[in-house]
Amino acid sequence: MTGTLAPPVDDTDPFGHDVLAEPGPLHARLRDAGPVVHLSRYDVYALARYEHVHAALVDWQDFSSAAGVGLADFHTEKPWRPPSLLLEADPPHHDAPRRVLSGILGPRALRKLRQEWFAAAEELVERTLTAELDVVPALAEAFPLRVFPDAVGIGREGRENLLPYGNFAFNAFGPRNDLVTELAPRMPRWSGWVTEQCAREALGADGFGAAIWAAADRGEITPEQAPLVVRSLLTAGVDTTVHGLAAVLYAFATHPEQWDRLRDQPHLARVAFDEAVRWQSPVQTFFRTATTGTRIGCVTIPAGRKILMFLGAANRDPRRWADPDVFDLGRDPSGHVGFGMGLHQCVGQHVARLEAEALLTALAKRVRRFELLGPGTRHLNNTLRAWKSLPMRLHLTPPRR
Repeated sequence: MTGTLAPPVDDTDPFGHDVLAEPGPLHARLRDAGPVVHLSRYDVYALARYEHVHAALVDWQDFSSAAGVGLADFHTEKPWRPPSLLLEADPPHHDAPRRVLSGILGPRALRKLRQEWFAAAEELVERTLTAELDVVPALAEAFPLRVFPDAVGIGREGRENLLPYGNFAFNAFGPRNDLVTELAPRMPRWSGWVTEQCAREALGADGFGAAIWAAADRGEITPEQAPLVVRSLLTAGVDTTVHGLAAVLYAFATHPEQWDRLRDQPHLARVAFDEAVRWQSPVQTFFRTATTGTRIGCVTIPAGRKILMFLGAANRDPRRWADPDVFDLGRDPSGHVGFGMGLHQCVGQHVARLEAEALLTALAKRVRRFELLGPGTRHLNNTLRAWKSLPMRLHLTPPRR
């Protein structure tokens, strides 16, 4: 192609502990370097500007997910578990599972859950709130681990396996670094438990899981696909929501005027969650694979090469967002790529929004202010931006009688 140039090169390890703990400097450097950067450490191409990340996410034909959305290339390497029918497949193989799950997680199902989840959030808040607590285990983890597995239809025993399983799955999208190898010996136990929960007989009669198997009975997907679709729910449906809730609680602790705004206008709860997802981007990165020589700017990415999309960098790109480093409920955060975009966009995003709305609404009734007790501790993951611990002092209001 005429006018094709070599991309700028960066030898930073995007999966190094220092970058995972604070990715902002790398993101800014990549955005400023140009539309495409070559990451020499892994011989992959990087996109960090909103314009190009968004375009790659919606163009599944040129930027394929079927070779895996991690560093490993499924065309040349055997994946550690069967590929996700939603995340790691392109049309036509992606279509039927996506259609089934979109219907099961649609507005009708969520309307049925709304009252139950709001009540569960109020009960958790009343039972949990003290003047000082770590909001990550007490709220951000506790609420999804209570309501989401119930909605899927899995039993109470063994739910503690969901978070480490999801953590490993998202780590595995990166290189086989210490974050992967240190957990690998325990992965068979976590994975085995999750696989057991995907079987028809393990699932309650009224949950999302049973509905997936019913779709198989109707011939909308195959019986072989059904447990893999259930597995997709359990893999991506807990950790991402947990880290999104921790992000929004951290946002309100560091932007107390925005919490005052939410308490005055509780209908902003969903806006707050989306703005937190934009601002913190719990899912930081995903890979695609070029299916043909693909030109971005003056750079041509050769066919078959891996492309690392920095969702977190795109969500703070000043070319797209005014004051991108500020958490602001006056902003319209729609268009952020924290849930992906296009046909691979997170199918469970409305479930996560409902969980956040329920928890924030309950907290708004009882918490006047969140006050950080120190900087908190990051949980490092090759794909996720997460908190391990966020101790806070909660300034409470009396319960309503």
